[in-house]
Amino acid sequence: MVSPHPTATSNATGTNAKPRLKPKPRLKQLAHATRAALLSALAIALPFTAFSLQPAPVLAEETAPQDGSPAASSALAVSVIQPRQETLMETLLVTGSLLPREEIEVGPEIEGHRVEAILVEAGDKVEKGQVLARLSRDVLETQLAQNTANAAKARASIAQQKAALDQALAQETEAAAAVDRARKLRTSGTVSQETLDERERAVKVASAQVIAAREALTAAEAEAVFVKAQRDEIEVKLKRTDIRAPASGIILSRDARLGAIALSARTTPLFRIAENGDIDLDAEVPETAMPRMHTGLEAQVEPAGFEKSLPGKVRLVSAEVDKSTRLGRVRIALPQDSRLKPGAYGRALVSLGGREGLVVPQSAVMFDANGAYVLVVADGTIAERRITAGLKSGGRVLVTSGLTADDRVVARAGGFLREGDRVRPMEETLPAPQHEIGTTRQQEAR
Repeated sequence: MVSPHPTATSNATGTNAKPRLKPKPRLKQLAHATRAALLSALAIALPFTAFSLQPAPVLAEETAPQDGSPAASSALAVSVIQPRQETLMETLLVTGSLLPREEIEVGPEIEGHRVEAILVEAGDKVEKGQVLARLSRDVLETQLAQNTANAAKARASIAQQKAALDQALAQETEAAAAVDRARKLRTSGTVSQETLDERERAVKVASAQVIAAREALTAAEAEAVFVKAQRDEIEVKLKRTDIRAPASGIILSRDARLGAIALSARTTPLFRIAENGDIDLDAEVPETAMPRMHTGLEAQVEPAGFEKSLPGKVRLVSAEVDKSTRLGRVRIALPQDSRLKPGAYGRALVSLGGREGLVVPQSAVMFDANGAYVLVVADGTIAERRITAGLKSGGRVLVTSGLTADDRVVARAGGFLREGDRVRPMEETLPAPQHEIGTTRQQEAR
């Protein structure tokens, strides 16, 4: 059966097909998307393009006239200074440890006595002869009492021997007188020869008794001397039970213990004393600097934990260099300060002398593969000048060659300046030197 509205069906179909076949809406959408992308890209690239198209200040100022016209004032202003003749002190940074100048080890001078009392502690300041500790005295006091009795016995023995000697001398005198009488009577025949011989023998016996009495007296006197020597020894030991400081100073350590038996053969001393409290910095020095080291050199020492440095002076220079470390040693004397602790770390700047020459700020010196150079301003134009840099100290560099006192050096040179750039110099004065012990303030600038 034929549809009553064939035309209507055909028109409807044709109407639905037209939007799919007509390309104009999609082209418009694509055009809009492309336009948005291009605008976004331009928005991103525009700042960089503007930055790249903007002329650099130095390049613009290169073309600025230098004849005093208004355009000349637009040249880049740079700070310049004139090198100044100065003497820079050459110093060497050394490090080491604090040590007592003279360390005294105190131990017992008698054996086998117990420690009864300890009178000082580590850190105490002591005077020469001050008692540090006491040992037991019981045994020695007993020996002293025995010696007192022996001394009395020796004195009695001497008295007895003196009496015996006097008696022997009297007997000898009587025997000699009897012999004289017998000899006189023998000439007259009153006394027999036998009696005379007997009396002569009595004289010899009396003389022998005198000699024996004298020897006995000598032995008794020697015994008394021996007893006296024993007493002196006991008294010395009694004195040594008081362990005393051999010199004034500060107690570094105390190893004595109550009740311990004091032995002189022990390896650890009872006390360690820093004589007079003097402390040195024992510092290591490179072998290349050792030939310039000598006693009397001034130094500024900063022990660990100190806010300010202390003045010091080189007191001792080692006679050799360690062949394994290639380092020598120096002793720097420090002033007495209760804050100084042996064993602490310390560093010092040792003054080696001065060098004279032109100095410029450290900020003015630059380095490249060919060495050191500075930028100078001549007739409003930047020029590169090669120099030989020497010492660096306090933010300054000593120039040994390449500059004159009339040159005007760019104070703060940087990569934005190149040789030939036109600039407007602004005169400045050389800044004051910096002082910092925390870094190597003086060294070769190279």
